[in-house]
Amino acid sequence: MSASVVTIADPVTGSRASTAPSLGFNCFSYQAPLRGRLIETLWAHPELLGGGQRPSGSGIPILFPFGGRMPGTSFEHQGATYQLEEGDGRGNAIHGFVMSRPWRVVDQQADSVTGEFQASVDDPSLLARWPADFRVTCRYALGADGLLSEFVVDNPSDRVLPFGLATHAYFRIPPGGGPEFDEAEQTVLRVPVSDQWELAGLIPTGRRLGAGDFADMPRGMELRGRVFDNVFTGLAYDAGRTTTSVHNPAVGCTLVQTFDDSFRHAVVYTPPHREAICIEPYTALPNYFRLEQTVIETGVRHLQPGEQYRTRIELRLIDDQP
Repeated sequence: MSASVVTIADPVTGSRASTAPSLGFNCFSYQAPLRGRLIETLWAHPELLGGGQRPSGSGIPILFPFGGRMPGTSFEHQGATYQLEEGDGRGNAIHGFVMSRPWRVVDQQADSVTGEFQASVDDPSLLARWPADFRVTCRYALGADGLLSEFVVDNPSDRVLPFGLATHAYFRIPPGGGPEFDEAEQTVLRVPVSDQWELAGLIPTGRRLGAGDFADMPRGMELRGRVFDNVFTGLAYDAGRTTTSVHNPAVGCTLVQTFDDSFRHAVVYTPPHREAICIEPYTALPNYFRLEQTVIETGVRHLQPGEQYRTRIELRLIDDQP
């Protein structure tokens, strides 16, 4: 059975976005205007809606209550042990619970749609697998400033809720068109980071390294031949927000992503097909339950009962030509 789809549109700019509520409320298409035509900015597998592909490999998967890998399939928190599900083919849990489970649409307008997932309502089995109940709300809205993703995390339980939030957007390369492989490899990435985390089996060890071969990323670095699956940190912010971008020098356009300083880390990943690049903001470092017991500042948040966390991520295609 094909996944249901909700499509929204901005009547002024003509931009369009489509989400699949049954696939983790994945926004798998964002078409932005450029010189009189609509440009698809996101990459999604053609079989995504038919259920033949994992939701984590297309569009914008929402990762909660953790992003990245947790070692093994269990963790301890405040004296209790919680069981997770293996998901990376290496024996580890990965990317949380909500990216592959159905969400409920709680509001829909012509230019916006809001989805919600609450553990106790949408999958009560999760209550035994996480320290507290949680509710995640995401609103996608289109306008003159592009695609806005607004997130709200609520703690409806009587226990402290630990969590990390991340998104895993697959940005089509090169943005603005140009199907030739060499042109895609000329795509320029800009991610304003200063360091990366040492990884063992793709899991952060807690050791912070310099940027190394990626030192040019804050200024802009060509994708050509590079393979990424790295966790970066030391993000630079301006007025509490940071900007990452994917630039097509041949066409003269840039896909810009901005997010606030609650996101302390960024994962950059090149899928094997090399038709997309992932620039993923993370509020909390992968493996945070083990690393938070050290002096490492992981970014994990602990919401008290009744507390709420809010953030937004903005995506915009910019025409660089005068």
